[in-house]
Amino acid sequence: MESFKTTLPYDITKSTSIFEYSKGLLGKTLRDFVWEGYETKRGKGSLGQMVENIFFLLETNNYASADFSEAGMELKCTPLKKSEKGDYLIKERLVCNMINYCEVVKDDFEQSHFYLKCQLMLLLFYLHKSDCDNLDFEFIFSVLWKLPEKDVLIIKHDYEVIIDKIKQGKAHELSEGDTMYLGACRKGQKGESLMKQPNNPDIDAPRRAFSLKMAYMRTVLDYVVKSGKNAVSNVTEAKSELVSVNALLKHSFDDILLGRFLPFLNMPFEKIAQRKKVSMSNNPKNKFAMIANAIAASEKCVNVNRSEEFLKAGLTMKTIRVQANGIIKEAMSFENIDYIEVAECEDWIESRLYELYSSRFMFVVFREQTVGKEDYVLDDVFFWTMPQKDLEWAEVYWKHIRDNVLAGHISEEYWWKGADRKKFHVRPKAQKAIDLAPTLDGKGAKKFCYWFNNEYVREIVDNRRKEKLNA
Repeated sequence: MESFKTTLPYDITKSTSIFEYSKGLLGKTLRDFVWEGYETKRGKGSLGQMVENIFFLLETNNYASADFSEAGMELKCTPLKKSEKGDYLIKERLVCNMINYCEVVKDDFEQSHFYLKCQLMLLLFYLHKSDCDNLDFEFIFSVLWKLPEKDVLIIKHDYEVIIDKIKQGKAHELSEGDTMYLGACRKGQKGESLMKQPNNPDIDAPRRAFSLKMAYMRTVLDYVVKSGKNAVSNVTEAKSELVSVNALLKHSFDDILLGRFLPFLNMPFEKIAQRKKVSMSNNPKNKFAMIANAIAASEKCVNVNRSEEFLKAGLTMKTIRVQANGIIKEAMSFENIDYIEVAECEDWIESRLYELYSSRFMFVVFREQTVGKEDYVLDDVFFWTMPQKDLEWAEVYWKHIRDNVLAGHISEEYWWKGADRKKFHVRPKAQKAIDLAPTLDGKGAKKFCYWFNNEYVREIVDNRRKEKLNA
């Protein structure tokens, strides 16, 4: 049996040397390097330990410091999956470290385990396959990732939001939608492994960990794919940024975005369009979205939802039109259902719909002043996260969709409908579907879409108005 080596084939004090050595794992599996007698580890998180042992020839330790402490660098292995087109996709969020509610409140961000461990990471992407031994996962990409200065500022604010909630005795109310890039993700099954929290001895909270969200990891993967094997950088390509580092040093991202809307509150939409140079000549159907985008973008990008910050956060801006009588006629659409993803995903928390619905939204509300006049003004703008009780209802919605997909029941007669008044429903975005979406049986099926019921959208807006009145 080969033991751990005292002389390593890389300089353990230099991150670049470790990174260069890591490229020797690409296109290979740990089975190519394992020695006879090595005891394979099982369970989540064990792959990283095995990479340390087998490839980097290091013994596993339980220290709080980074894995390569002398280089100030953490090792993270993160799984990929392949799309129908053969593209690599992020499979899950990047879990960084567990949250000890009673201890984490003692540390500022700069002294936190997360920051000290994860400001510089060696990310090893591997292709996940079901029922595959840890020794047989193929490693695809390696990247030396230093958190960009701008991302650190947003992540610091995320960290403080999470810590403030814990300090208030509300750790049991934490949601991944509370924050932008850094999430407090659930660990373990619902109702299991509850933990004590400070300032609230009567309510224990589910176990959670600090993690970089799936949306953030997608931008990292996008950078890695474009950079290839030379992915040594801390900057994504310059594109469509909404806020600058200097602005974030003074204000939070939320305050910056909301501040752009303040001068236009209670202003008629035509006047806003004129001031922001949004053409209304052809009375475009998406005029309210165009106006909201012009305000939020502040001439810094074409599409806010495709900006760097929105993409990394999984944040979505949606416009809502409220009639003078309080009715919202239009339901709110989301993306088409990926039948393959739904069928293959066995865990609600890992599903695409959970990511969509647990993400943050920025709602821009236009309210009609006179019944039937369509004299809409900008009424409100706010960030929103789906409450836990609604996420639990969304889980029922997802399971119903999944059961029907697995049974091959992909048609209107099986889905929840708007008339069922269940907060969510399924229907196409367009009346006519020309092409089909892939299915497990290879036959394809009509494209259907996730929707919020219009009554649910009204509930969100009405709750927001009540909060403002009670503030």
